Amino acid sequence: MKAVIIDYRMGNLRSVQKALECLGGEAQITSDPNVIAAAPRLILPGVGAFGDGMAHLREAGLDHAIADFLNTGRPMLGICLGMQLLFDESEEDAPNRGLGIIPGQVVRFSEDQGPQRPRIKVPHMGWNQLDHTMRPGNPLMAGIAATDHVYFVHGYYCVPRDSNVVAATCDYGQRADPSDATTQRMTSAFCASVWRDNVWAMQFHPEKSQAVGLHILRNFLQVA
Repeated sequence: MKAVIIDYRMGNLRSVQKALECLGGEAQITSDPNVIAAAPRLILPGVGAFGDGMAHLREAGLDHAIADFLNTGRPMLGICLGMQLLFDESEEDAPNRGLGIIPGQVVRFSEDQGPQRPRIKVPHMGWNQLDHTMRPGNPLMAGIAATDHVYFVHGYYCVPRDSNVVAATCDYGQRADPSDATTQRMTSAFCASVWRDNVWAMQFHPEKSQAVGLHILRNFLQVA
């Protein structure tokens, strides 16, 4: 069970590698497009600013390497910033173009939730329950209970253009519609994970989500 972790100078590479090694997997960190091209499965993790992340990917030619890899049909996982970078654009750095793999945009949480509702803290940090019931059959969520919690650290969240790609949601005060980038507020919980064909991504950190997160990563290592 081998995975290649993309090194684009953004954050938590070693913690993801250690989590995979804990599961008995082989995890190689690289910025070499040739290694990425030969990877059996690919992980794009990240912590930091959207604009910096895209700049580093483009400087190293990794945006093209990722696109070429996905065309092979092999599995890829985006984590946190790595999920956001898969989208068309972000409000962070106002606006900044992403990889365009998942149609939609990345928007900022609003502290003000409206009349009669308490303000929320941004960034969203801590443990929250994950609802993945809208996408039965998702191999990465096999064995994950409806009551399981995962760990988040983020100030922005993804709004896919197509609600059918939403694989899990989470409620954090903000009631964002994951299916409509033009009416982002006040309708349903924010998108915490997406799944389309051979691409999976999650806003939370599985490598920091203890046994639940390790189970999700194990499922990814077993995806054909």
